[in-house]
Amino acid sequence: MFQRLLICTDFIDGLQRMVHFVPNLAASGIQQITFLHVIPLDSDRQIPRIDSDKARQIRDRLAVAQQAVPDGVEVRIEVQWGRPIDAILKTAQDNATDLILLGTAARSLLTEKLFGSTAVGVCQRTSVPVMVFRPQLLSTFMVEELALRCQNLFRYFLIPYDSSNEAEYLLQRIRQLAQSGKGPLKECLLTWVVSSSGRREVPKDYQIKDAETRLAAAKSTLDLPDLTIHTRVLEGEPVAEILLAAIDYDISAITLSSKRFGKLSELPTPSFAGEMLRRSWHPIIYFPHS
Repeated sequence: MFQRLLICTDFIDGLQRMVHFVPNLAASGIQQITFLHVIPLDSDRQIPRIDSDKARQIRDRLAVAQQAVPDGVEVRIEVQWGRPIDAILKTAQDNATDLILLGTAARSLLTEKLFGSTAVGVCQRTSVPVMVFRPQLLSTFMVEELALRCQNLFRYFLIPYDSSNEAEYLLQRIRQLAQSGKGPLKECLLTWVVSSSGRREVPKDYQIKDAETRLAAAKSTLDLPDLTIHTRVLEGEPVAEILLAAIDYDISAITLSSKRFGKLSELPTPSFAGEMLRRSWHPIIYFPHS
C-alpha cells in the first residue's frame, strides 16, 4: 500500500492536525511522512522578501510531528516559498512520495476555472495519486475520532466501475497496491450505476444483468488473499448514487481516475471524476491517468 506521504497544509485545511497522529498513520503502513507548508511570494515585489521568522514559526508548529515517531518511520518538515503547485510537485519528486494529501473546499466548476484550485492543478500535473479531504471533515473530528481516521485511511475503498479504460486502469492500480504486501486495505466495494437518463431503448432489466456480469469479471481482477470484494448495481444519477453508497457502506475513501478531469472539455460536460471531487464530503483518492 502507500508508504511515503506528502501532507500539504495551509493551516486552514485541517491537515495540520495530522502532526499529532504520526503513530496512527504509521499503523496503516506509512514509513515516511513529509509535512509541507508553502508561503506564496508577494507578486507585487520586484525582489521577493523571505520572512525567516515566519518560516521558523511554521517549522516549529509542524515539528510537533517529530516528537513521537515510531521505529522505522521518518518524519520530514518542509517550509518553502513560491507557487504552491510547483512546490508540491517538486517536494513530491524529491521525497519519492507515493501519495499526496491535500485539502480543498467545495466549489463549482466555474469558480474552479476562474480562480483556480491547487488540488486540481496538482492532479493535472502529477503522476502520483492524490488524496483530497474537505477541511470541514478534518476540523470537526475530536481527537479520538481523528486518530481512528488516520489509522484507517486505506481500510475500505469504494470503486466506481463502468468497464471504461479509466475504470480498468483504476482496478489495476488498486490491485498493484493491494499486492504490495499485507496492508491496511481490507475491503473494496465495486459499484456500477445504471443511469436513470441512460439508453431507454435498452430494457432496464438487461442493463442491470449486464452490469452484474461485468462487475463479476471486475471482481476477479481484485481476487487477492485477505481482501474482501463486494459488488453492487445501483440505479439513478451516478454521482448522487455513489455518494449515498459511500455513506451506506462505511467507506473510508472513494477512488477515481479520469482523462478529462481538470481540462477545458469539462466546461460543456463535467467529468464524473470532477463532479465527485467537487461534491464529495468523503476523502477521495485520485489516480492520474494520462
